[in-house]
Amino acid sequence: MTELIDTRTADPKRFIAGSADDWEVIIGLEVHAQVSSNAKLFSGASTRFGAEPNSNVSLVDAAMPGMLPVINEECVAQAIRTGLGLNAAINLRSVFDRKNYFYPDLPQGYQISQFKDPIVGEGTITISVGPNKKGEYEDVEIGVERLHLEQDAGKSMHDQHPTMSFVDLNRTGVALMEIVSKPDIRSSDEAKAYVTKLRSILRYLGTCDGNMSEGSMRADVNVSVRRPGEGFGTRCEIKNMNSIRFIGQAIEYEARRQIAILEDGGSIDQETRLYDPVKGETRSMRSKEDAHDYRYFPDPDLLPLEFSQAYVDGLKSDLPELPDAKKARFVSEMGLSPYDASVLVAEKANADYFEKVADGRDGKVAANWVINNLLGKLKEDDTEISDSPISPQQIGCLVDLIKEGTISGQIAKDVFEIVWEEGGDPAQIVENRGMKQVTDTGAIEAAVDEIIAANPEQVEKAKERPQLAGWFVGQVMKSTGGKANPQAVQALVKQKLGV
Repeated sequence: MTELIDTRTADPKRFIAGSADDWEVIIGLEVHAQVSSNAKLFSGASTRFGAEPNSNVSLVDAAMPGMLPVINEECVAQAIRTGLGLNAAINLRSVFDRKNYFYPDLPQGYQISQFKDPIVGEGTITISVGPNKKGEYEDVEIGVERLHLEQDAGKSMHDQHPTMSFVDLNRTGVALMEIVSKPDIRSSDEAKAYVTKLRSILRYLGTCDGNMSEGSMRADVNVSVRRPGEGFGTRCEIKNMNSIRFIGQAIEYEARRQIAILEDGGSIDQETRLYDPVKGETRSMRSKEDAHDYRYFPDPDLLPLEFSQAYVDGLKSDLPELPDAKKARFVSEMGLSPYDASVLVAEKANADYFEKVADGRDGKVAANWVINNLLGKLKEDDTEISDSPISPQQIGCLVDLIKEGTISGQIAKDVFEIVWEEGGDPAQIVENRGMKQVTDTGAIEAAVDEIIAANPEQVEKAKERPQLAGWFVGQVMKSTGGKANPQAVQALVKQKLGV
């Protein structure tokens, strides 16, 4: 555990209201991200998820006598890419250490990790928190203390037999990046935003798939509270959180638990706790160790890890455009609002889809269709964008048909539903089903006259209150099945009513 050093001043907006006084919550996160690699950190065994228990185990993983670890270069490269993506310092020399601890599912009896000399040093992540009551978002910079490589442990299974525990060593030796934040996080919302942004960066880089349900990414959450102006309080660590929503809930509960104890005159025990999402509370697991308890020392089987700046520069040159840069481009070049740009860049797949829709088209219109129509429908049907039944080209075609005046926005929504259910070319669907927009002013005028003639009372009200003219526009659109050109209808209604 890295020593906590406060890098942010107390901010009254981040206080938690206690019964007697205000309290500030101090949060630090240790995120364990599984490296995207076909082989483990120190062996050639597969990292495939879902394999039969103990089928992805080499002699090195099983700690057979005489077996020595050999570093996987791809895991090193992935850690460096991640560090570069976090705007962090890359250490050209790092050391692997043995962390001595009782691991029932790690055969060698210690973990190969990094302590004083990690592969990646300090960096930063900028998160966006909000909205507040005014609908505004606040950018907050969270410091990253370090990123180090280490091997994962296996999995103990206690529900397979009434009297025995089983061990699955498939995860043993899988490469993990432990990304340790500085204690800069001051609320559950900031913690959730931090994990969300970190996962997004890792996915853009391709260094971790971020699948929390499969254990590819999980977090240990350190929580303490203090009164404004005081030093750090005693922290408790909430272990193995694999849900962003649960992380927020656990922080809220733990902070209030500690406040209640302190306000009653008690003291906080430094301990490791688990979060029970069913009961919505944390519970004690064991006393919390400090770094010296692990008796770290350099692993004698591994030489120091050294590489050149040229090697780092080569990896940097191949990095993809990351979320912050992509968001800035969407705002400056495509005219998107910061909020819409944030929604689109949160997931790389969504951003890639949007760029295909927006190719050669109005960015704002394309963003509106992707965010409000496509993403809304995908969420409703619990479908990933990679499995969307509508392609970017089909949505782009709808945008083109609207711009040409062939269909109205409402007709486009109807065509969208047809394509979602049945597939097909939107332009051909409009042609075959007679869904083209009515632009004949004579036909539109006749429809307007008919609605006005049938509603004399509404006419008098609209003359007194011009804003009621919209009612007539709606009625005309309804009577024409949404095919009338909305702009022509609005102009004719205002002309006829004299408003």
